Amino acid sequence: MKKIKKLAPCLLSSLSFAGIAAEKPNIVVLIADDLATNELGCYGGQNIATPNIDRIAGEGVRFTNNFASCAMSVPIRASLYTGLYPVRHGSFRNHKNSFPDIQSITACLPATGYRVGRTGKRHTLPHRVYEFEEVPGFETDCVYPSANYTTAGIKEFITGSDQSYCLFVCSTNPHVPWTEGDRSKIDADKIILPPNLVDNRETRQLYRNFLAEIGALDEQVGAVLKTLEETGQLDNTLVMFLGEQGPQFPFGKWTCYYSGQHSALVARYPKKIKAGTVIGAIVQYEDVMPTLLEFAGGAPIEGIDGRSYLPVLFGEKQEHRQWAYGIHNNIPEGTSYSIRSIQDKRYKLIINLTPEVPYFEKHMMNVNDREQVWASWTESAKTNRIAKETVDRFTNRPAIEFYDLETDPWELKNLAGDAQYKNKIAEMKAELEKWMKQQGDKGAELDK
Repeated sequence: MKKIKKLAPCLLSSLSFAGIAAEKPNIVVLIADDLATNELGCYGGQNIATPNIDRIAGEGVRFTNNFASCAMSVPIRASLYTGLYPVRHGSFRNHKNSFPDIQSITACLPATGYRVGRTGKRHTLPHRVYEFEEVPGFETDCVYPSANYTTAGIKEFITGSDQSYCLFVCSTNPHVPWTEGDRSKIDADKIILPPNLVDNRETRQLYRNFLAEIGALDEQVGAVLKTLEETGQLDNTLVMFLGEQGPQFPFGKWTCYYSGQHSALVARYPKKIKAGTVIGAIVQYEDVMPTLLEFAGGAPIEGIDGRSYLPVLFGEKQEHRQWAYGIHNNIPEGTSYSIRSIQDKRYKLIINLTPEVPYFEKHMMNVNDREQVWASWTESAKTNRIAKETVDRFTNRPAIEFYDLETDPWELKNLAGDAQYKNKIAEMKAELEKWMKQQGDKGAELDK
């Protein structure tokens, strides 16, 4: 397997980006856990109010084409911190350690004079690669979380030194189990369900709980913004909010579908970002680390996959990437099932590398787990044609899936057999295979 060797130590650039190095602004990156981007008010959501996340977008910028290369927490967070795609940083399966001889943002930003802290969810290993200053206050356990959090640790971290800082605030919301937030304010019967879900009573009840936890997440974002305001640091801080991957519903997390990979990205920095900006440039999580490094005045790092989108963030460029890539390896979360994807702003190509076997994810599809929707879906499928088609479509997948996201954003109609898309499919397949070769990606062999 091809892997990247440890990079040379990060050096402070002798030239700053528009004088930013001299100003020494701070950085706060807020990260959700399994969020559905479509449920945020600033992205058109109508089911739950998210005023604090919407505030960041309204006072800054909202990206409409930010994509997770892998819809699982460990791989995508490793990509966020290293600027590398999953095969190259080593965490190409969930709960797999990264290679020990790579470096992350915890090595790069300190070389520019920044402290790098993290509060909340950790997940990425080994510690020698991800050497954050751990800040108390936010829950670290996403599986058995408590509802308690405090910003006291954040306040101490951001006021305890004159040194500029980069702080990652990693919420465990809205990761299952959906136990937080006020669900009494949400009428399950009035929820607007995504059209790729089976509409039954159980789905609506669980989706209500999920929405309530998005509300709890938004309150946490508000508390962090309040802390920055109270300490007088808000307007000298680049505040970025990221949605991670989609939620633990079928067609979301653990897939290469749009609702799993499409991710929220909003940012606020009034000194350089015009309020109410909307950007359609394609960006990926691998681009975040080099973007923050350039913002801090650091020199670009050769050999990583990510590229800084700071000029896009500041309105100086309109485009960034031609393609967004995706990868999924199912072990240890279920039986072996490798998926790869590529997309531009309109079209999405998904390659299922072992279509002869059914897809199975153990957390989401255990029919004995009544805290998940799959048992109710399989029951509905016995008498409901649409439910049966949905269950079959999720379980038994063809080798090639192709979607027009402009007319079919929820990927309900596979166009792979339509002759008019033959050339586009061939073009995108060739680009995907080129990327896999460049990454050292051996496909299904990685999922054993």
